[in-house]
Amino acid sequence: MGSSGPDAGVLTLPIPTPFAVGRINCYLVEDDPLTLIDTGPNSGVSLDMMDSMLREAGHTIADLERIVITHQHMDHLGLVDILSKRSGAEVFALRALGPWLADYPKPAAGDDEFAERLMARHGIEQPVRLALRAVAGLARAWGAPAEVTGPLDDGDTLLFAGRTLRVHHRPGHSPSDIVLHDEKRGLLIVGDHLLKHISSNAVVTRPLDGTDGDLDEPHSLEVYLESLRATREMDVALVLGGHGEPITDHRALIDDRLRATERRADKIEQLVRDRPRTAHELAQEMWGNVAVTQAYLTLSEVLGHTGLLVAQGRVREVVEDDVVHFTAIS
Repeated sequence: MGSSGPDAGVLTLPIPTPFAVGRINCYLVEDDPLTLIDTGPNSGVSLDMMDSMLREAGHTIADLERIVITHQHMDHLGLVDILSKRSGAEVFALRALGPWLADYPKPAAGDDEFAERLMARHGIEQPVRLALRAVAGLARAWGAPAEVTGPLDDGDTLLFAGRTLRVHHRPGHSPSDIVLHDEKRGLLIVGDHLLKHISSNAVVTRPLDGTDGDLDEPHSLEVYLESLRATREMDVALVLGGHGEPITDHRALIDDRLRATERRADKIEQLVRDRPRTAHELAQEMWGNVAVTQAYLTLSEVLGHTGLLVAQGRVREVVEDDVVHFTAIS
């Protein structure tokens, strides 16, 4: 374990996860109050590693005074209930995430039902949908209900004896994403909002209020791009992400991500010029069998780009037998 950031006051705690993404970077702000940012999933292995790394840094779980959650995914918040109960730490997260987390796993089950309806609407066959829903049901064990005692709104500040972190809501990867900006030090802690080694997926997610949103035209990528552009304008020297290495030129990386989005949208437009295709067919064209094994992630990726194309007047939707197809506008 080593320190990361422009000062020695932020430690990186790489915690193992059972997910393909690998380890999650949790961050310990060694200031008053002692603050943990993200927790890792709800597993014995992750808990043991958290305990070990805290001890290596001269702390224990009981020393934690504040826990901040960057977003609603299980690898980032699964241990929050255990850690907060063992330490008495206050739990901070986006205000809208509070009811979702308190009622877990019920909202997550609703999210899975939403995902199944979305997959059916966009051409994924029932056997694949049922298999993915079963896997999602098992994955709920990596989370646990917890009480958010410190609800956060965009623009709020987290005060320490020696620093201040300003909260910015940056939805897109999930509805609940926040980033934490130490303006004095030029440090930005971002969860999965921006990652160095891979583009963050703008996952189509049911709104936190439990409504379905728009099954035909999800806008997760449009929302995510707006968030990225806002982050691009920030004065930042170092970005600490939820996975992978620190980022030292966030503007160049965001520009790369924006160009990649344009290229993928162009490719999808070309594919639907040949004939109308469902989003799942487009995913299979682009990623082959991965579009089956990771059907929801690839569906989210395609729907984000078709949403952009529809908004730009380049593609339109045609509904046949309750399934959405996309076709190019000449």
